[in-house]
Amino acid sequence: MAKRKLQSKRILLTGASSGIGYALAQQLAATGNEILVVARREKRLTSLQAAVKECSGTIHCLAGDITCGDFRAKMIQWVDTQWDSTLDVLINNAGIGSHQAFADSKPEYLQQIMDVNVIAPLELIRGHLQHLRRAQFPVICNVGSVLGHVALPGNSEYCASKFALHGFSDALRAELSNEQIDVVLVSPSTTRTEFFDSLLAGPQAGKSDKGMSVQVVARKIVRAIEKGRRESILSWKALIGVWQDRIFPSLTSRQLARWYHRKSKSSR
Repeated sequence: MAKRKLQSKRILLTGASSGIGYALAQQLAATGNEILVVARREKRLTSLQAAVKECSGTIHCLAGDITCGDFRAKMIQWVDTQWDSTLDVLINNAGIGSHQAFADSKPEYLQQIMDVNVIAPLELIRGHLQHLRRAQFPVICNVGSVLGHVALPGNSEYCASKFALHGFSDALRAELSNEQIDVVLVSPSTTRTEFFDSLLAGPQAGKSDKGMSVQVVARKIVRAIEKGRRESILSWKALIGVWQDRIFPSLTSRQLARWYHRKSKSSR
C-alpha cells in the first residue's frame, strides 16, 4: 500500500451533500484538490461549492442517483471529458440504512439498501477502473461501518450491506495489488450526522448527538488514504468491540442478544 499526499488530486466523492461526505469535501478542497462531488440534493451541493469558494481547491457538482445506471454513465463521461479520463481517488461514501427487526422489514427496503450500499459502489469502481489506471498511486476508498465487522441486531440489512462491502474490498485489494491501485476500507462508528434522518425504517431521530464529529471522521479518512492503510476502524471503542468479537465471538453474540431483547422490551 503506497503513501500519498492528498494535494492537487482529482477526486470523485459520493454522498457529499451532508455529514461525513460534506466534511470530507471541505477538507479536501482546503488542501488544493479538485473534487467532483455527487449526491441527489443539488441545492446542498451548490451550498457546499459556495462554502469552499475561498479554498485553494475546486469543487464540481453533479446531482443524481448513483443507483441509476444512466447517471453512473454520466459520471464516467464527465471524468472522460473534464479530467482527460484520469482519476486519482474514488471515495464511495454514499449510504442508507434501516433500523428494525428483519421480520418487520419490507423487501423493498433490503433492495434499496443493497442498491445504494453495495451495487452502486461496486459498479462505480467497475466504471472508473479505466480512469484510476491512468493515475499515479491511485486509491479506492470504500466507507464501510463498524457494523461491517460486528453484526448488531435490529440492523440486519444494513449489516449485510456493510459486511458485503468489507468482503468485496478485501478481495478487490488482492486482485489489484499488481496494478498498484490501493483499496482502503474505512469503518466509522456512531457519528454526529443526519444519517438517522434518512433511515428507511426505524426512529427518525434527525441529527445524532452521539459519537464523533464529522470533521474528526473526515480527518481520519484522509489520514487513512494518505497512509495507504488497507483497513481503518475510526473509533478506539469500536476497535475494542471488533477485537472482542474476533477473540470471544460467543460472548459478544450473547451480550448483543441480551442488549437487543432488553431494548425491545423497553420500547414496547
